[in-house]
Amino acid sequence: MTALPIAPQTASAQDAHGGAPHGGAHGPVTSGELAIGVIIGRTSEFFDFFVYAIASVLVFPKFFFPEFDPLTGTLWSFAIFALAFLARPFGTVAFTALDRLYGRTTKLTVALFLLGGSTAAIAFLPGHATLGNDAVWLLALLRLGQGFAQGGTWEGLPSLLALGAPENRRGWYAMIPQLGAPLGLIVASLLFAFFTASLPAADFLEWGWRFPFFVAFAINVVALFARLQMVGSHDVEELFASTALQPEPVLATLRAEWRTVVIGAFAPLASFALFHMVTVFPLSWVFLFTSEEPTRFLVIEAASGALGVAAIVASGLLADRFGRRTVLAGSAAAIAAFSGFAPQFLGLGEAGQIAFMTTGFILLGLGFGQASGSVSSSFPIHRRYTGSALTSDLAWLFGAGFAPLVALWLSASFGLIASGGYLLSGALATLLALWLNRELGRTG
Repeated sequence: MTALPIAPQTASAQDAHGGAPHGGAHGPVTSGELAIGVIIGRTSEFFDFFVYAIASVLVFPKFFFPEFDPLTGTLWSFAIFALAFLARPFGTVAFTALDRLYGRTTKLTVALFLLGGSTAAIAFLPGHATLGNDAVWLLALLRLGQGFAQGGTWEGLPSLLALGAPENRRGWYAMIPQLGAPLGLIVASLLFAFFTASLPAADFLEWGWRFPFFVAFAINVVALFARLQMVGSHDVEELFASTALQPEPVLATLRAEWRTVVIGAFAPLASFALFHMVTVFPLSWVFLFTSEEPTRFLVIEAASGALGVAAIVASGLLADRFGRRTVLAGSAAAIAAFSGFAPQFLGLGEAGQIAFMTTGFILLGLGFGQASGSVSSSFPIHRRYTGSALTSDLAWLFGAGFAPLVALWLSASFGLIASGGYLLSGALATLLALWLNRELGRTG
């Protein structure tokens, strides 16, 4: 990857002795370095995300909701899981203000410490047997803390990376940030698989589940320093300044770009809905309605995640050849078809589960790989920093936040085929949003 374009250095960037600008010994920051920073940041965030998600299935229903049957307990667990997606837009509003006042380095530090602290605190929570319903309220509070902090983790590097993309490589650059999701899932699934395989069920439920949360906190600390080193470097600051990629007040962005925000929130719903339909929901269904051990399915999930990585990479190649909107629309149509029959595969034993997971992750990778770039590029550069954060928040809220809860309730009430209705609605929303975006582009 090549060096990204950067504005000429001014005299103020030179040292007091008239030497080279800060960072001059290193040379201009390259797109490869930005890509590594983006992948590290996104992988750490999604690892944290999936540690909580897996615990929401394997641990929290029994640990915090023992008075309910397993299905009801899991539904309550998924309701608390969704709280983070509700809190995330509020975090974006607060941390955007912090960014404007004190800079993105301060914002990122506060956000990641809050995220890591909330995650680590969950590992120390007593269960319902000790605190009763107060334990549930504490879990809900910490989950809100995770979501609020997540709204402050946007540092603009993906947008900066996209702005430096050559005209014929925009799809390739757009897929790079998306690699963090399957990578985080793979690590989280294998870590939980290790503990479920190594410990008796009673020990895992009592204390073994806490260790992945400690690991998540440690990874957050490492990722924080790696991201701060990147975001705080002089070259990157110069890139932000030279491209006018700066935080704008949320209300100003919404007043000027509300149509793009709404379309951007709905355009990736097909892949975002599928995201939880192949990660969180199938684990809950297999755990509740079959006699199979969770370790085996966690390994299947990790292996399928590797296919998702390959599919995300393929989405970049396809998007550069056929266009990002074409790839997103094609994957949405394929997900619509997938929704009509594939969920039933989960009830056909191991072979059916593997077929569902592998096919689902391939479709997920193709759509998710371009989910963040097809509409965000419609923002003017000076509004793209804040606009991209807002559209991401709303897309996760509408597309993914309630997916495990809705899919599990539908499948338990009306059969596995009913959960496909949620997927179908997401696919139709994507196709409608892409059509509206094209029409507005013609008339704008």
